[in-house]
Amino acid sequence: MIYRLRIILDTKQDVLRDIEIESDNTFEDLHFAIINAFGFKDNEMASFYLSDTEWKQGEEITLESFGEERVMKDNVLETIINLDQQNFIYVYDFLILWTFFVEVIETNEENDSTNYPQTIFSIGSIPEKAPEKLFIEDKSDEFEKDELDDVDPYQFY
Repeated sequence: MIYRLRIILDTKQDVLRDIEIESDNTFEDLHFAIINAFGFKDNEMASFYLSDTEWKQGEEITLESFGEERVMKDNVLETIINLDQQNFIYVYDFLILWTFFVEVIETNEENDSTNYPQTIFSIGSIPEKAPEKLFIEDKSDEFEKDELDDVDPYQFY
């Protein structure tokens, strides 16, 4: 089986890639497909995080082992992706924090004449630097999501 994944950069501009990858590939294979699709070098740490449809960050799947956490090379996509788990957050370069939303948008049968993984759709260019992150206390009950764009990051200090 083939997963078609949409990978969206967390930025105001539209920057996304659709990737097709075999279900028996690992999260490490997906990591390399993403950095190739967005033109990154393979010299930074990265992690996937299980997520829900609200993009809440869950359990981490790391590139390298530092203890007892899940590791990308040991986790096959089809063992984690299911009807309830189709969203992930991907962070590349922990100093800069390139952050992406990854969503399974379709499953298909494998085409024997196609080499996977492959980028099948692309919109936008990666900015020269990662978008700045606004880290505020969880005040999500007080604001609608659209209102958070207008929040003064210093009002909570």
